[in-house]
Amino acid sequence: MNKKKILIVHNYYQIPGGEDTVVASEKQMLTDHGHEVVFYSKTNADLRKMGKIQKLLLPINTIFNFKTYKEIRRLIQQARIDIVHVHNTLNLISPSVYYAARSCKIPVVQTVHNFRLLCPGAVFYRNGHVCEDCVKKGLLCAVRHRCYRNSRIQTLACMLNLKFHRLTGIYKKINYICLTEFNKEKLLTQKQIEPERIFVKPNFIEGGNEIVPASQRNNQFVFAGRLDELKGVKIMFEAWRKMGNNAPMLFVCGKGPLEKWCTDFIRENKLTMIKMLGFIPNVEVRKIVAISKGILLPTQWYEGFPMSIIEAFSVGTPVVCSALGNAGNIVTEGITGTKFECTSVTELILALKRLSYSKHIHETTINEYLKKYTQLENYKKLNWIYENLR
Repeated sequence: MNKKKILIVHNYYQIPGGEDTVVASEKQMLTDHGHEVVFYSKTNADLRKMGKIQKLLLPINTIFNFKTYKEIRRLIQQARIDIVHVHNTLNLISPSVYYAARSCKIPVVQTVHNFRLLCPGAVFYRNGHVCEDCVKKGLLCAVRHRCYRNSRIQTLACMLNLKFHRLTGIYKKINYICLTEFNKEKLLTQKQIEPERIFVKPNFIEGGNEIVPASQRNNQFVFAGRLDELKGVKIMFEAWRKMGNNAPMLFVCGKGPLEKWCTDFIRENKLTMIKMLGFIPNVEVRKIVAISKGILLPTQWYEGFPMSIIEAFSVGTPVVCSALGNAGNIVTEGITGTKFECTSVTELILALKRLSYSKHIHETTINEYLKKYTQLENYKKLNWIYENLR
């Protein structure tokens, strides 16, 4: 069978993030399996170099970049591309990539990394709580609340971008890869999009680390992430205060706006069972996770696709997480972890106890990783999607 020639399209944000890692991993995976891959990218770091006229034109180019349109058409024709796989288009690439591919009669698939197709702020979160007003009441809600970068003008540009392309009908003519079933359910609230055009494929990571038996693991848990109220840090610390001397050890890896609050809380409540490790490299975090009873993800929002979850799965470490959004959709109660109502300290403590009582959860967790999140399984799924694009 001839391998498809893939054009991967990605717009880098100014601050590197998880999407960039996923793009690089998938590009390498496709190359390793014999596909010819062409990569088209732009970076929002170039926004800082723009002159005044370019900046004035940016809102228009964010909606439709004619330069991108021409370049994508030329690439498709010259490299005889079979499929265009898009990851991010904001700000410089723009949805013009969809139209360029359609004009060449080439199928397009868009990986949905966040909620930007439904929410100009992309996260369904504002003022300390989950918010879906843009779905229920219309996109103008985002402008009113300055949901993108706390700017009405920039939010308006994002809103007009969505409105324009909904009106042209382009969103119902392309295909989508959602990372979870939760993502898919949310995307289907956009009535233009047909269920047959939406596929579900998670991200993956390479395993290969030694699996430590449950009996040899330390009585400890790990939180690795930004120290932010959005991540449920305060609820997690309150649970440890409430458990007192009966609490397992908690290692906190990361930095963020709540860092001083955390150190003050530990000191004021004499919490010897919490250790702040600050920022440490991911490879070191994974070593700690591999010898722990579980990791904690007490998130207060829907999340994208937390790679920390499948990193834990890959070493047989279960996850205690909020029963909310994508994280709650990835973790299966009693199989790969335990879940709790995101604002309840009491439920978090009970979830920790349920995990401690579970005898075989480390085994079922690694089995879940091997079944769903390896590179080989991911490639099989992605290749099947490519063969079935409309």
